[in-house]
Amino acid sequence: MSQIIEVIQRYEIPDIPQLDLPEEDGELLETAWHRNQMNLLIDVVRERWSGRDDFFAGGNMFIYYSLQQVRNRDYKGPDFFVVKGIDSGYSRPKWVVWEENGRYPNVIVELMSPSTRHEDLGRKKALYQDTFHTADYFCYDPDEQQLYGWRLVGDLYVPIEVEENGRLWSGQLEAWVGKWEGVYQQEAGVWLRLFDEDGRLFPTAAEAERQRADAERQRANAERQRADAAEAELAVLRQKLAEMEQGRG
Repeated sequence: MSQIIEVIQRYEIPDIPQLDLPEEDGELLETAWHRNQMNLLIDVVRERWSGRDDFFAGGNMFIYYSLQQVRNRDYKGPDFFVVKGIDSGYSRPKWVVWEENGRYPNVIVELMSPSTRHEDLGRKKALYQDTFHTADYFCYDPDEQQLYGWRLVGDLYVPIEVEENGRLWSGQLEAWVGKWEGVYQQEAGVWLRLFDEDGRLFPTAAEAERQRADAERQRANAERQRADAAEAELAVLRQKLAEMEQGRG
């Protein structure tokens, strides 16, 4: 009987063949801004969750989700995505869904350009809704500085309500997604960043290190000020004692 069950299982759940899955298509990102923006989002998420080992943040890498996709050589992947609830103890050059216990991205961000706008708002949006079932999907148009967002409700995407400051809430990231003007990787511009519930900016690794260094300098300065004040107070007491000694003499 056990042999029969084994034969049935072998036919019902066939092994997925070993496939040569490309890791990159050789195409460059649209602009230096696109590359830096992708890295900025990855940087911020990794710094924010630096104490966790249950997520993966990546970008501009292929996501493989079906053999039909492989046969069609449809290898494009999101500009930025986050998968939660997985083992982050090793790196992935590509995301292969059937090797990750069927896990798809929880959050996807596409950085639009004139050549990708139609696909990001059309075919990709439908793919992320109907096949990936990605909970939060965002598109950012750097030319218009316009941010779009959708949340999966049931089986359909519904637009995320825009706050007065133009930011959109991501329940998956537990953060506001919005614009920030500043310098990243020595490039000044308007960037997509993450903010906490109170609107404070989540830092990059370099920013966090500077904040820690500033806090340490402030602590050291406060210690020096307290030491100087104590030394000054001690000097006053010594002076008073000296005057008292002179008075007795």
